[in-house]
Amino acid sequence: MANDFELNQQKTVHNDVLVVKDLTVYLPGPHPVELVKSLSFSVGKERVAMVGESGSGKSLTARALMGLLPHPCALRASQLTLGEQDLLTLNERQWNQLRGNRVSMVMQDPKHALNPARPIGWQVEEPLRLHTRLGRKARQEKVLDMLNAVGLPDPKRLCGQYPHQLSGGMGQRVMLAIALINDPQWLIADEPTSALDFDMREQVLALIERLVEQRNMGLILISHDLQQVSHFCERVLVMYKGDLLDELPADQLAHATHPYTQTLWSCRPSKTTHGERLPVLDRALLASLKHASSQESQP
Repeated sequence: MANDFELNQQKTVHNDVLVVKDLTVYLPGPHPVELVKSLSFSVGKERVAMVGESGSGKSLTARALMGLLPHPCALRASQLTLGEQDLLTLNERQWNQLRGNRVSMVMQDPKHALNPARPIGWQVEEPLRLHTRLGRKARQEKVLDMLNAVGLPDPKRLCGQYPHQLSGGMGQRVMLAIALINDPQWLIADEPTSALDFDMREQVLALIERLVEQRNMGLILISHDLQQVSHFCERVLVMYKGDLLDELPADQLAHATHPYTQTLWSCRPSKTTHGERLPVLDRALLASLKHASSQESQP
């Protein structure tokens, strides 16, 4: 029989894992259209990247994990759990309690994600008003601490400013402050640096990496940039047309054996490839590999 310590350890491990089994996102109707197809993976307190071409289903998967699928999309899964919480049974009120509290999301562009009519301090404080019973003074102190933690200068002055007064990098840091102010267990970052220049991308990703490590959080980073992913993440999930094609350690991307992952890596523009023709994906080969895999999985 397991002792109390072992039982507590097992419970801790279970509470620290996001488990997805056979997740399918589809458009309902007489002939349903599957947009994400039977995805299965798990994420603990680690940095996991989700990569693939535009339209591969990365953002839809992220939105499914947040209960934010756009109408008329629907989902089904054999398991979708966050620790011991079954996400498949949540109603809208329970989703609202979970979002921004246990799991948070950073969107692509602060210009569209931040409210142009509200000052920054109000927006960063909002999750505290929704999810905590802190008094006004305590909330405001936590807002200043959080803005300072994400590297924004003069937080008091910043609280009175509006989104249009910020640079793209500052706006992205504000969104990160909003996502992290309630100390969530998981952060989903959907292309968080796509609107930034190269130097600012590195700064923001280094900041996310540092804060996730300091706070012992799990991270799902959605990105097109494999070079970026290989540096900042520990594990990579590779998607193509709604399917999960490959899964490997991030530091092994340069040595990937799957032809799709190989092509994604080889297509990275660089000084060494300047003026040269980049490799083209053999999609017929992918189709044959998928067909062979489906045949092998049948009893």
